[in-house]
Amino acid sequence: MFYFMANNLPIEKQIAVIGALSEGQSIRAIERLTGIHQDTICRLGVRVGTACAKIMDEKMRGLDCAKVQLDEIWGFIGKKQKNLRPGDEAKGFGDVWTFVAIDAETRMVASYLVGKRDSYHANCFVEDLAERIDSERVQISTDALAAYADAVERGFGSDADYGQVVKT
Repeated sequence: MFYFMANNLPIEKQIAVIGALSEGQSIRAIERLTGIHQDTICRLGVRVGTACAKIMDEKMRGLDCAKVQLDEIWGFIGKKQKNLRPGDEAKGFGDVWTFVAIDAETRMVASYLVGKRDSYHANCFVEDLAERIDSERVQISTDALAAYADAVERGFGSDADYGQVVKT
């Protein structure tokens, strides 16, 4: 159960922590550098992340994107998929993918989703993107993930030009 606690860190320390997190520093490294306990760093990260997600969900609507690039970024929670033991997946451990849609002209992140690299999550991701874009026709490019073809068809119908960029 999560209980809200006031953050009594000075604003300068909060800025330093969030800046370090956004630069990819580990929580333990931030703890060593700032002297702030890792639980406090995690709570601050969750609070800021939740606020950012709320702002994105409310404000990133009616976007005029003509060209959108979709991609995924791999990561893991707790341990990599190949190192999982029975019961680890129930704890949420294993591979995780961040789907991201980037406007090719402005480099704005129009949508994102964290989940598995499968058809279900690809469909959810593209449907969310379709709800955010108001362009009459959009050009979408992806990598060779097979789930994208169906997801783009479901999310945009015939209102999108779709192509895959396949590296050889």
